[in-house]
Amino acid sequence: MTDTPRLWIRHETLPTERRAPITPADAGRLVADGFVVTVEDCEQRVFPTSDYAAAGCRIVAQGSWPDAPDDSYIIGLEEPGPEPRALRHRHVFFGHAYKGQTTGLQLLRRFAAGGGSLLDLEHLTYTDGRRVAAFGFWAGYVGASLAVLHSRGRLTSPLQPLSKQELDSELVQSRGDSSQALVIGALGQCGSGARAALFKADIAATCWDVKETRQLDWQTLLDHDIVINTVLATEAASAFLEPADFNHPNRRLSVVSDVRCDVTSHGNLLPAYDQPTQWHQPVRRLHEGRPPLDRIAVDNLPLLLPREASTDFSADLLPHLRSLATWSPPWQRCLHAFHAASTADTTIMEEAKAVASR
Repeated sequence: MTDTPRLWIRHETLPTERRAPITPADAGRLVADGFVVTVEDCEQRVFPTSDYAAAGCRIVAQGSWPDAPDDSYIIGLEEPGPEPRALRHRHVFFGHAYKGQTTGLQLLRRFAAGGGSLLDLEHLTYTDGRRVAAFGFWAGYVGASLAVLHSRGRLTSPLQPLSKQELDSELVQSRGDSSQALVIGALGQCGSGARAALFKADIAATCWDVKETRQLDWQTLLDHDIVINTVLATEAASAFLEPADFNHPNRRLSVVSDVRCDVTSHGNLLPAYDQPTQWHQPVRRLHEGRPPLDRIAVDNLPLLLPREASTDFSADLLPHLRSLATWSPPWQRCLHAFHAASTADTTIMEEAKAVASR
């Protein structure tokens, strides 16, 4: 291995993904520290490739990461494309693979087949469990904004990436009604973003966190026009909303924005639906009652504010990238989580042993 790790920022295959895990400015700081930073060309990325080149990064064709040197850390945000099936490098991205998600086993088996490892950004945490770098604030900001704009008849589709200035202008122009909103998980990063958007829209938010959700007051929940769920649940718990609640005679609730959108996880707190919504149709009807009840469950909400989301995320991630060579405790926790998830499945273990014996 080199004294400083080789970092390889790959092209994202999701066509709507315009964010970057590392901004050109922060890539330049890593280059100045002696890192070899390779960046795949990507027209859809919110930062031009030329900015990375000017920062001293090596530029390569998109999709060339499978040929990267063995000691490279392949860095992205979403899971890489389906080829190659066997993943041999150390990869850094959001895996969404450890909470029973439907695609989790397939992803882990790709690592077993290639002998690589996943340093899942969901598990890059401090000792208290907080993520060192996350998009939570901007997910909450966008999730609350979409709910407000829909409730006020100003949400258009398909959704398009915006700047914060453009989104804030929409929120300010929508002001004028007396909507009441409830933020569940209000004290976390995601909840903070939701509260900030509601403030911009001139809505006073009711804030629930751990204390208020230990024993849910369903009537109070249903008394709000908008409910925004920002709770990150890692295990099964009492649901916030179920189909039986739709016909409640005193329901005022008309819009549910599920920022977490963890519908395939065993920690899903909104089992009233089982599919996310999409950019081309961000709102789906849950119930045709009076009032009608709509849901917004767009995953990857920070994609709609790619520059702001990327800039904050990269700034938080930068000091930990600098500690990769020494395997600081957050990276050790990442690797431990990967091994724990991998050893939980016998097929994964068998594939890993086969690779080791080659």
